[in-house]
Amino acid sequence: MLFTIQELTQITKAKLLSEAYHAEIKYILTDSRHFSKPVNTAFIAIKGLNNDGHKYIEQVFQTGVKTFIIDNIVFFNRLNADIKKKSTFLLCENAVTALQNIAAFHRNLFSIPVAAVTGSNGKTTVKDWIQQLGQDQRRIKISPKSYNSQVGVPLSVLTLNDNDEIAVFEAGISLPDEMSLLQNIIKPDIGVFTNIGPAHQEGFMSIQHKLDEKLLLFQNVKLLIYCDDYELIVNTIRRNYENGFFNKNISFLKWSVLKESDLTIFEQNILENRREFSFKWKDSYYKAEIPFSDDASFENAINSLLFLLSAGFQIEPILAKMASLSAVEMRMEIKEGMNSCIIINDSYNSDLYSLAIALDHLESHAKTKKKTVILSDILQSGTIESELYAKVAQFIKDHQIAKFIGIGKGLMKYSGYFTAENMFFDDTASFLKILDTESFDNEVILIKGARKFNFEKIAVSLQKKVHSTILEINLNHLVHNLNCYRTLCHPDTKIMVMVKAFGYGSGNLEISKTLQYHQVDYLGVAYADEGIELRNAGINIPIMVMNPDVNSLSTIIKAELEPEIYSFRLLNSLIEIYEKSINSGRIKIHLKFDTGMHRLGFAIEDVSKIIDIISEHTFIEVASVFSHLAATENSTHDAFTNHQINQFEQIKSALKTGLKSDFICHLLNSSGIIRFSKAHYNMVRLGIGLYGIDTTSLLCDQLKNVVTFKTTISQIKDVKTGETIGYSRAGVAQHDMKVATVGVGYADGFSRKLGNGAGKMSINGSMVQTIGNICMDMCMVDITGIEAKEGDEVIIFDDQYSIMEIAQQLDTIPYEVLTSISQRVKRIYYNE
Repeated sequence: MLFTIQELTQITKAKLLSEAYHAEIKYILTDSRHFSKPVNTAFIAIKGLNNDGHKYIEQVFQTGVKTFIIDNIVFFNRLNADIKKKSTFLLCENAVTALQNIAAFHRNLFSIPVAAVTGSNGKTTVKDWIQQLGQDQRRIKISPKSYNSQVGVPLSVLTLNDNDEIAVFEAGISLPDEMSLLQNIIKPDIGVFTNIGPAHQEGFMSIQHKLDEKLLLFQNVKLLIYCDDYELIVNTIRRNYENGFFNKNISFLKWSVLKESDLTIFEQNILENRREFSFKWKDSYYKAEIPFSDDASFENAINSLLFLLSAGFQIEPILAKMASLSAVEMRMEIKEGMNSCIIINDSYNSDLYSLAIALDHLESHAKTKKKTVILSDILQSGTIESELYAKVAQFIKDHQIAKFIGIGKGLMKYSGYFTAENMFFDDTASFLKILDTESFDNEVILIKGARKFNFEKIAVSLQKKVHSTILEINLNHLVHNLNCYRTLCHPDTKIMVMVKAFGYGSGNLEISKTLQYHQVDYLGVAYADEGIELRNAGINIPIMVMNPDVNSLSTIIKAELEPEIYSFRLLNSLIEIYEKSINSGRIKIHLKFDTGMHRLGFAIEDVSKIIDIISEHTFIEVASVFSHLAATENSTHDAFTNHQINQFEQIKSALKTGLKSDFICHLLNSSGIIRFSKAHYNMVRLGIGLYGIDTTSLLCDQLKNVVTFKTTISQIKDVKTGETIGYSRAGVAQHDMKVATVGVGYADGFSRKLGNGAGKMSINGSMVQTIGNICMDMCMVDITGIEAKEGDEVIIFDDQYSIMEIAQQLDTIPYEVLTSISQRVKRIYYNE
């Protein structure tokens, strides 16, 4: 996507209010917190139910964005004159429509197969599972998260790029006439219809009305996939086909449990945590299993399978991966609870249809356990309240629920409908006040509630307390830091982000997904297996492997990774392996030169020989040439750094002349980006700075802390004067004191060097010191005079007590502190 302002004006049907800025537009922004490359970005100010993008124009302007699409002239008139003078403003009739028009234009640039998924439930799961099952065979673009609305769909479609081989977008509606708008944006070739039910029913006259509206998405598809066992869906599709509603060349692909179909399920074995099944496809018989036993997951899996088969994916690799399908974020979670309970946490939504699915799920886990349901009011059901709760009560009775807890004024009003052992509360807070976790014993507890009831608090209270030491990663802050570094670079400068060493201890997979969404140009990993893990998880942007060995080269080629080549041994081995393989395309490599670091890399004297070898083997494409600077953070060594830069200039020039081709050049790490702007070239490598750690101290005020390391107090003891604490009796009480044992030790990454008062932590806003030696799984701190109780949170480091301070105490660097945090420490990723 690349628009001039004039093209953008035509596409959005907008009036040009001011035209002070002429950069071509490559990116569309609707959230003021997330921007990519500001110079080439247009911000669309969208007014939603709870917020208005026009209010953030000044804030977005400060980030460097200078092109704005608005639909409120009043906000424009109120703007600072300087912003108007330096920016381009387009006034359109409706900002959402403008976004949709841009996305529709972008969609028309691609001829790859595009599929759309809709239905009352399962859209997100089907879309995600299609990618999980098929990503090894083709590059599959899918909607981010649950982006299926009038704004979410165009934002999804705008992520299409030239690397994608097939795309799957989900679409959802809550009102009539919305689906025709989404159809025009997605323009699907293939349709997947999951099911139809009462979810989001309030905008429609009937289930039939909603079904007819949803089918508008598939009016022009060439292929429609659906389950042949839903009578209402089958009859509606047949009627529409006979009436000439669909594209005349449409084909239908169906699956069934009840009868012979295109894909027929003929045997199932439902076990506690998985489902085995056999099916017939194109006169052949197959067996498969999924790691879920409920009917909803089974339907989603078959819809995903049938789509991939229809698109020509090989069946055996798909079936092999079905057994390890992972649950989709923000859906049903199964967790171990206190007192031998099982917690089924479905505190994401609540409607009658999904309640039925959740109750079936509960059944599959019950076995010898008592069945309990904690349910909130069902909101916006489109059903008369008395009829709604009569149906809920019947569901509870039919599933023989032993204990029922209803939360909300609606359930309280109709409490008489329920015959099980029951309790009712106005709100979640009232229930939590009387909650006694000991009253739940050997039960399967379904927790299902609409978002506004905050049922996650109930789930946390009932869960079994596992290792309480966690590492929190704030993805908003990570993106903020990425954008801080972007503003230091020229708009055309690419950014490679290093995600090696388990993402600097933060988890490379989730970090990489976020970075891909925010359009970084490259990822850098240390070893081939790290890159393969990212490829298997759907990361399709270029990945450089920095420490390849000869044995991993064939794997690197197969996974379309790009190796760093730093020696003739590696270069010659790569050529030999490639020539013996069946590959026909070119392989991209990254040439590493040693300009003074004396770690890895060719010498400047090797340039001529490298040119000869690469010129002889035309299947090699030099993607980049780079080196490592030894001391960019320290001005004391600036003369040496400049010497390295000058030597790199000579290498770059000689290679460009000899190879007669262009390539990316990169030299700078996080501190180098800040201090040596003259050496940005056309790519920089961002590492520790992404996490808010600035070793130069020049950008500290702008960066935000990303990582918080925390634990809890396990026990508090009174220790008398002269008594000792911990191993080797190293801690001695100089006075009567209170000692807290906290759940972090050297096996978690809290160094033994921080024992005996060297280390500090924060409890309820007060700094406390360690006492005694650090143990493997815990340590002790002096909390004398501090208000604290068992279970209280303990901060090991955060934005107040920084990782830099811990590194200084350990006489090391923040890199070592972060990467030392054990993988047994649970990582929690969140967006504010």
